[in-house]
Amino acid sequence: MFTSRIIALLLVVGATLWIGSGYFGSRPDANAASQNAQNEQKLFRVAVAKAETVDRSRKLIVSGRTEADRRTTAVARTNGTVTDLKVRRGSQVKEGDVIAILSDEAREANVLQAQARVDQRKREFEARRALIENGNLPKLNAAQLEADLKGAEAALAAAMAERDRGLVTAPITGYVNEVPVVVGQPLQPGAPVAEVLALDPMLAVVEISERRRGSVQEGDRAEVKLVTGQTYQGNVRFVSNRASPQTRTYRVDVGLPNPDRTIPDGVTADVSLWLAAVPATRVPRSVLTFSSEGRLGVRAVNADNVVIFIPVDLVEDEAQFLWVSGIPSGARLIVQGQDFVKEGQKVEPVPAAQS
Repeated sequence: MFTSRIIALLLVVGATLWIGSGYFGSRPDANAASQNAQNEQKLFRVAVAKAETVDRSRKLIVSGRTEADRRTTAVARTNGTVTDLKVRRGSQVKEGDVIAILSDEAREANVLQAQARVDQRKREFEARRALIENGNLPKLNAAQLEADLKGAEAALAAAMAERDRGLVTAPITGYVNEVPVVVGQPLQPGAPVAEVLALDPMLAVVEISERRRGSVQEGDRAEVKLVTGQTYQGNVRFVSNRASPQTRTYRVDVGLPNPDRTIPDGVTADVSLWLAAVPATRVPRSVLTFSSEGRLGVRAVNADNVVIFIPVDLVEDEAQFLWVSGIPSGARLIVQGQDFVKEGQKVEPVPAAQS
């Protein structure tokens, strides 16, 4: 029995040594290769597409309104009662056309009196100048006579100007929008008689933010769509250099040809401004994601197949695609699987067409 126990113990020790020889006798490089092979098999597979960058003209859509190019009011320049109105709402006038006539108020009589005084001074000047030339009067009287004549002529000019103030004329060429007076109404200087609008060209007025101010230039192409459905083409005519104190926005005027007055004043409009072209990449909406810091961008893989994050800025929004800036041309964008990987992770990129 003692011999059997010894034999059993030897068998146990031999089996232990045989099993241990397989573990301690293996090569480290073989274990590492086996581990790498397992890691490669576990790489997450993502679909990638190569980015193509082109110059893209950005389009900025802003809501605004139409506004007459010029708007002014014809006012009374003297006292008087309205004796005649030459226009009504919608009348077309040219600069200088008579809009209304005020009562005379003795202005014509003052002109006749001033004219008679001028005639008298002229006759006196001619008669006494002959006496001065003959030596019958001193030459010093010539200066006084000439001064009297000039004074009479100045009084005549003032009387004629006052008479002309009785005619209310159109300050600009355009269309009469309002006539707030009636015949028989007494007026004081400065009282409004008619509002005149210059509707050709018409303006589309919008406000843009501080960030967009540098991207809009005079002469840029613009498209204006009215709330009524009509669409017109125009160009940027004015970009303000002073921000509104309330909104911190800048006024932009777009000029629109309006020879037939089809564009009314004060209509709501959507104005599309084409900004300066920038390098941009067209990507599907689903490609956009957020980094761990909350920055909008896309995920891509570098030359070592490691995931990287590229921040982007929105250039233009389309129905199914977006134009973004900030992506280098030729970058391999992850178009499928980007939400299941993170920066720094090694992946297995597969062309999108084969995914």
